[in-house]
Amino acid sequence: MDTLTASLLFFEKSLNMTMILDYLGTFAFAISGVRLSSGKDIDLFGAFVVGLLTAVGGGTLRDVMLGLTPFWLLTPTYMLISLVAFVLVVLFNDLIQKLTQGVFLFDAIGLGLFTVVGIERALMMGHPAWVAVMMGVITGSFGGLLRDICINEVPLIFRKDIYAVASLVGGLIYFLLWHLGASDVIVQTFTALSVILARVLCMYYHISLPILHSKGDEQIERNPRQ
Repeated sequence: MDTLTASLLFFEKSLNMTMILDYLGTFAFAISGVRLSSGKDIDLFGAFVVGLLTAVGGGTLRDVMLGLTPFWLLTPTYMLISLVAFVLVVLFNDLIQKLTQGVFLFDAIGLGLFTVVGIERALMMGHPAWVAVMMGVITGSFGGLLRDICINEVPLIFRKDIYAVASLVGGLIYFLLWHLGASDVIVQTFTALSVILARVLCMYYHISLPILHSKGDEQIERNPRQ
């Protein structure tokens, strides 16, 4: 086997692995979007739309910024995955709620998987590492931003929760492992797990970023009647 053939086989394997992560991330984020729609006086069609936006929103912005046709317009697979997630939530909403403590677990999984997908999509386009890290953050975070806007919530990425920062840390771990010579599967797996673990641990131990306050806010808190 010559060098060119070996390189093509490696690229194809990497692409297939990225595609699997992409599908899993789509499913996880669609679940989170539909689940958060419940209790918001949103009808079934609206819940599906929110789930779809959560699943493809980040990747759409990424592809537009990279000059590509948004990925979900090239194949019906992502729409079908989002539809399956929607049907599962409608049929087994209470069970999913009990097993995952709401939406948090699916949201964390989607964030981790999409961080890897965004990084590798940018690298395949020949962009440098810093651009790839930013694409990973955008892919992982922007769908949740659209979801929260649609259900009239303050976007999670703008709250004190460790969210986009977890994705950013995952991107740094990706390139650290890559420079250390780790295999493609190890890099992808540990990057996704690091993002998921960061979200879970920060949520469990209530680790968060400080909130930006102004002097006016402090005065209002001290003198609420003024």
